[in-house]
Amino acid sequence: MNETTPHGAQTPDATFSTTDEAVTTPEGVAASFGSAEVAAEQGLPQSADSSALPARRGRGRSALALLGFGLATAAVAALGALATEDRVRGPWFRLFLRKPRYQPPRQAFGPVWTGLYTLMAISGWRVWRTPDSPERTRALALWGGQLALNGAWSAAFFGAKSPTLALADIALLDGAIVAYTHQASKVDKPAAWMFAPYIGWTGFATALNTSIVRLNA
Repeated sequence: MNETTPHGAQTPDATFSTTDEAVTTPEGVAASFGSAEVAAEQGLPQSADSSALPARRGRGRSALALLGFGLATAAVAALGALATEDRVRGPWFRLFLRKPRYQPPRQAFGPVWTGLYTLMAISGWRVWRTPDSPERTRALALWGGQLALNGAWSAAFFGAKSPTLALADIALLDGAIVAYTHQASKVDKPAAWMFAPYIGWTGFATALNTSIVRLNA
């Protein structure tokens, strides 16, 4: 309502002017955000805009985490490719190193590892999204460990030209992968299943590495 002054002019209701000032001043804006945070902590109803803020922040952090897992696997893949590319074309691998008959063609490794690294990144990200727990912590530590061992294999086999050293590395890698899968299954079963193709491939790679060591003893 408006009040009439002695001269007949009308002034805005004090309630409206006070409210407008509280909202539009910096202090009023800060108070509005503060009240939204207090309401969230106490479980009180919030407006649609204030309740959407944590959700948007959560989605942003999740997207950044997925990017981080993807970049980590991509970095290991790139380092492995650098260690491998020149060696597989050189005389040591093509002419001097004895290989079993079931050695896959070189062209098969790229597509296979692209799929495995993709599943690896998504699996780690899914575990990261789960609530904090000892199983989650152990799974993430094992995820990082297996990724480091994965990258070390290329450096051992092709960089150092040592199939024996690579065999020791891949034996540790097999154990780390199985341990990660076990821990991941406790917090996110789809994340654990995403490592099933990886387990199968590294098992095959272990047999292949073992045969190469025997043939070149």
